[in-house]
Amino acid sequence: QELLDLLYLSVLFLALFAVAELLYHRYKVKVELTRKLVHVGTGVLTLLFPIMLGSFWSVLFLCGSFFAILILTLKYNLLQSVNAIRRESVGSLAFPVSVSICFWAYLYFEKQYIYFYVPILILAFCDPIAALSGKNFPYGKYRIFMAKKTLVGSTMFFLSAGLVYFLIALFLHLPIDNQFIVKGLYVALATTIAEAATGKGYDNITIPLAALAVLILL
Repeated sequence: QELLDLLYLSVLFLALFAVAELLYHRYKVKVELTRKLVHVGTGVLTLLFPIMLGSFWSVLFLCGSFFAILILTLKYNLLQSVNAIRRESVGSLAFPVSVSICFWAYLYFEKQYIYFYVPILILAFCDPIAALSGKNFPYGKYRIFMAKKTLVGSTMFFLSAGLVYFLIALFLHLPIDNQFIVKGLYVALATTIAEAATGKGYDNITIPLAALAVLILL
């Protein structure tokens, strides 16, 4: 059954890439939008991992396979709906690494969904929200290390990260008390700082790691 589930998930991911390629080549949708479609779609599909897959090695195999595919597409200039960006970014390669780490944490902490869903959903939704907000409303520009950000983008990331945490906690029926609120604020703040301080796609690793760190330490 797990092998069948791996096959089903692989087909879903390939279908997502196919849709992005169709939009980019046939309908001339900008690469920044098709790339974000893949980013969000990948995050949504990975939510099925704890439901369909019980082995870390299955997730590692699936993520490793797509990591290898992405390496090949970069080398041979394929999958332009994801790779045809002018800036330097390792974001597409970092995503499967983060998914593997978060799934390991989910298994290590006795299959508590919060250790997988919070980091992955914040990465999947808040990062694109911040990028689109900062691009359309480029107010309050600042730089941390080599990363160029805007106050609008960072504010939207913080608010959306807090909302994601709150919605997941409601879905998982976690008790809403002062500790819950404080933990949510720390998760939102830590992931916002991780996003603001990291560039070139490395935030696809630092954002989930920051969320995991807060969830574990608190």
